[in-house]
Amino acid sequence: MKHRALKQTARVAALFFASGLLQALYATELSGQERAEDAGQNLVGTPAARLTVTTIDGEQVDLGQLYGKKAVYLKFWATWCQPCREQMPHFEHVYETAGPDLAVIAVNIGFNDSLEDVRAFRSKYHLKMPVVIDDGRLANVFHLRVTPQHVVIGRDGKVSYVGWFADQRLQDALAAASVPAVHSTAANPTLAPAERYSTGDQLPKLTATTLEGKPYPIHDSSGNAVTALVFLSPWCESYLATTRPQSASQCRQVRQQVDALYKRLSQVRWLGVASGIWATADDLTAYQSQYKPKIPLTLDKSGVWFRTFGVSSIPTIVLIDRNGRVSRRVEGYSADLPHILKAAVRG
Repeated sequence: MKHRALKQTARVAALFFASGLLQALYATELSGQERAEDAGQNLVGTPAARLTVTTIDGEQVDLGQLYGKKAVYLKFWATWCQPCREQMPHFEHVYETAGPDLAVIAVNIGFNDSLEDVRAFRSKYHLKMPVVIDDGRLANVFHLRVTPQHVVIGRDGKVSYVGWFADQRLQDALAAASVPAVHSTAANPTLAPAERYSTGDQLPKLTATTLEGKPYPIHDSSGNAVTALVFLSPWCESYLATTRPQSASQCRQVRQQVDALYKRLSQVRWLGVASGIWATADDLTAYQSQYKPKIPLTLDKSGVWFRTFGVSSIPTIVLIDRNGRVSRRVEGYSADLPHILKAAVRG
């Protein structure tokens, strides 16, 4: 029964792609699979992290308890991601035909998506599998770089596949992962909660590296300036123009606003922190060349800066006072930003 279901899933996947609905899109996004495979280079063959996650319905899923008993299929996605939408019928079919040896979990990446967005998406696409909104921990341990990103964990508790296409490679990985596990002595790491800093928290000495390779201390050692971290994405103004036009507009407004304030407020230090989702240093360089932002930029390839400051939407500005404390955060575009900055400088 299990093998028949897997073969049926493979046939659906073949028909799904033969329809040509995705081929034109994927022809322009060939780097999707390449980026996913690059993210998986240091993952495949290693023990998957033991994490407990909570679904949007309040149910807890202990991944560590599944290892050794079931294969696990995690699909990272976002409501605004067009390839994710195109793959959802295939994804739901995998869940419906998974059988007892495969756990299927939908992982919304928690980036520019609200709980209401995710619930509406689940309803529209009739998703029945457990749905989790990631707090950054899953993205961290499974090296999230693109959407969608498929992560398959074998019954031995080791990562066996990381990819982007919903194709035969994924089907083969799911079939192989469901084979009974061979006993492994390798331990799956248990992770402690990540360090996060909220308004009022004192920061340790943090240093970023700019696109030009220069160190950028987050806290002004002279104690004379406020630091503004501008969280952004190189594709916000372009890709989200069709799927999330309001977000795209706010990204453009904040970029223009920051450029205008850069020279006017000498007691504010600026750093643009670009998300590593769908972005490499080359992509950020292209963004810099196209829009010519005046502030220095850094690529948050692993997402550690976004997680550290609890940023889940762009654009977001986090202010750090002269004493190295998080003093304020501004999400989206705010016409009051000049006044907020001046008050931060006076304070």
